[in-house]
Amino acid sequence: MTDPGHDAPILNVVGEHVALGPMDRRYIPTYTRWINDPGTLRTLDLITMPMPEEREIEWYDRVIHDGNRHFTIFSLPEMTPIGNGELREIDHLHRSCTIGMLIGEPSARGKGYGTEATRLLLDVAFTALGMHSVWLAVYSYNLAGIRAYEKAGFRHAGRRRQSRQLNGEMHDILIMDIVRDEFVSPVLGKHFRPDQPR
Repeated sequence: MTDPGHDAPILNVVGEHVALGPMDRRYIPTYTRWINDPGTLRTLDLITMPMPEEREIEWYDRVIHDGNRHFTIFSLPEMTPIGNGELREIDHLHRSCTIGMLIGEPSARGKGYGTEATRLLLDVAFTALGMHSVWLAVYSYNLAGIRAYEKAGFRHAGRRRQSRQLNGEMHDILIMDIVRDEFVSPVLGKHFRPDQPR
């Protein structure tokens, strides 16, 4: 007997319009398409094109074992992969980490998915992993990303001036952060709590 949900993606955190699930080998062609899109690359820390699928497979095989938390972002209710999110540099002693997120599917940009995906990633960081501080770096020309992070609760913490080159011009790198008491869990707080007496 076959499992009717066998082909459905696994979901870890389900929000209103997006959900987070594990990285999945079957989406490598989709990840490869995203990482070859100049619209995606302009907001990342590296220029990878051309990125053949073989190199994306090598990247996938490396990151699923690197100790960080890597997710596929899905749009709901279609369950279509639209991006990736990750929690990196996880420091359990000082309870801090960094966050990264991209909406790789061009048709999914500008719809608020990035803000909600960021909130879900923060829910994993604060509620599931017990982090106290989460920070990120974003380029000053990435206005959509900055808006998404601000709406998710991040505050501006500093900047590295003229530290990012884009098309021959230098731009600042903004540092943003959020701490635990500035965040309200949208999903996992309902699950990660002690049982109540009946």
